[in-house]
Amino acid sequence: MDNLKIFSGNANLELSGRIARYLDKPLGNAMVARFPDGEISVKVEEDVRGADVFIVQPTCPPVNDSFMELVILIDCMKRASAERVTAVVPYYGYARKDRKDEGRVPITAKLVANLITKAGTDRVLTMDLHAAQIQGFFDIPVDHLFASAVLGGYYRDLNLQGVVVVSPDVGSIKISRAYAKRLTAGLAVVDKRRTSPERAETGFLIGDVKDKTVIMVDDMIATGGSITSAARLVMDKGAKEVYVGATHGLFCGPAVERLSEAPIKEIAVTDSIPLRPEAAAMNTPVRVLSIASLLGEAMRRIHFNESVSSLFNHE
Repeated sequence: MDNLKIFSGNANLELSGRIARYLDKPLGNAMVARFPDGEISVKVEEDVRGADVFIVQPTCPPVNDSFMELVILIDCMKRASAERVTAVVPYYGYARKDRKDEGRVPITAKLVANLITKAGTDRVLTMDLHAAQIQGFFDIPVDHLFASAVLGGYYRDLNLQGVVVVSPDVGSIKISRAYAKRLTAGLAVVDKRRTSPERAETGFLIGDVKDKTVIMVDDMIATGGSITSAARLVMDKGAKEVYVGATHGLFCGPAVERLSEAPIKEIAVTDSIPLRPEAAAMNTPVRVLSIASLLGEAMRRIHFNESVSSLFNHE
């Protein structure tokens, strides 16, 4: 482990510190600051020549600053003669645009993959991509982990009775099925139609939730529109209570207000990105579960060239 070094940008220093403690390694000494005009200034304050470097940096809000810190850190490590650089990106931003679904739009998920690769990254470690096919946008190895091991274990330990896992939209069926299998629970799906980037409308429910405890899971909570409307729908269909689980708790825009008014008993998210203070203080309780040990174990296995595939288990 002497050759393994962990560095972090400013996006999620708490998670980086937890990963470092799991691996019993100090967090690398790097200065990530700003010039007076706002440009990012990076300097690594220790020798990384020949080292196996891991840079922990989710591209969470402020998204552009977080992303630029990541690619500048990667470039810095390569120019400092690091043997291998792995970008640990628990939350991969700009992932919503993963195809041309209408004319004259970019594919930003591919653009970001290109920029990360061109900066000098040798490998990417990420978690619960908004679309799994984004792995194919990289021409370097990508290890894609799932938070279901953490969130699923949490819900299993709650010993809830009469559980039905509900997918808030058709795109989340696969992840919801994995949770349903892990929890030995039923499965239901909410039909959702997105009317704008900020608004979605629910149509109907496929499955039975009457007198059931609903666990609604998704990869992220952004503005909270999909989750809140789906929660109201299942309650209207006779559900007893609703628990919500998501890997990435963005809670942006009107999310806090919407979720505070929604019929949700509890929201569980991971520490892939820092929890906004407004979200921590809202009426609906928010529980944060750590993915540090999962990411740390993956990093350890990558360093020793051991199999990481068992950590990919989505079930």
